[in-house]
Amino acid sequence: MPDRDPSAVLPPSAEKRSYVRRMFAAIAPRYDLMNRLMTLGRDRIWRRSTVRLCALPRGGRLLDVATGTGEIAFEALLQDAALQVTGVDLTREMMVRGRTKHPGLTFPFLEGDALALPFGDNTFDAACSGFMMRNVLDVSAAFAEQARVVKAGGRVVCLEITRPASRLFRPVFDVYFFRLVPLIGGLISGQPQAYRYLPQSTVDFPRPAELARIMLSVGLRDVRYQTAMLGTVALHWGTK
Repeated sequence: MPDRDPSAVLPPSAEKRSYVRRMFAAIAPRYDLMNRLMTLGRDRIWRRSTVRLCALPRGGRLLDVATGTGEIAFEALLQDAALQVTGVDLTREMMVRGRTKHPGLTFPFLEGDALALPFGDNTFDAACSGFMMRNVLDVSAAFAEQARVVKAGGRVVCLEITRPASRLFRPVFDVYFFRLVPLIGGLISGQPQAYRYLPQSTVDFPRPAELARIMLSVGLRDVRYQTAMLGTVALHWGTK
């Protein structure tokens, strides 16, 4: 496990929500560009997979939690324009950037907290999140909220960064993610602290098998996961 970067101060639990909101507000103008660069463009493929794993019926209802600039939500509409998609996020600045990204494609962007979703029980056919879980205060509660708003038989899907299991590849990943990403992110976004926080937020985050157990613990069944990009990204899905 890499040493903690003393310049990447992780916020105390009581301040994490406001810290994350301010951080994403600050990097909103360059967020999508940095995702393309950090992942060599592969993030688009992972988002397509996320939507497919939601297993939505034609014209179904999808909730994209921590939608940001709407990348997953827009991908869902590109796959099926009849879908009823809703995006919810803490950070207004991110959603403002997203509203004009795809002329002709629209969906509601709503401000809201992943730990207290502003929707009734059994509202959506599926709920998903992309690169959100590391940023919430309570992972179990976030999964429980998504399960609550999904109909019986619907899926909860999670796309997230994970540290690779391979002992041979992990040192290469750590140099890239803990050294190069903060450097590049700081230069492009002007917010170096945000891109020091990003890799540090993975240090204590549950490994894929543990994340699957958390999903099971909130009542989801048939929980599965797969990894991509040499084990640096994980897709989890489970059924209510």
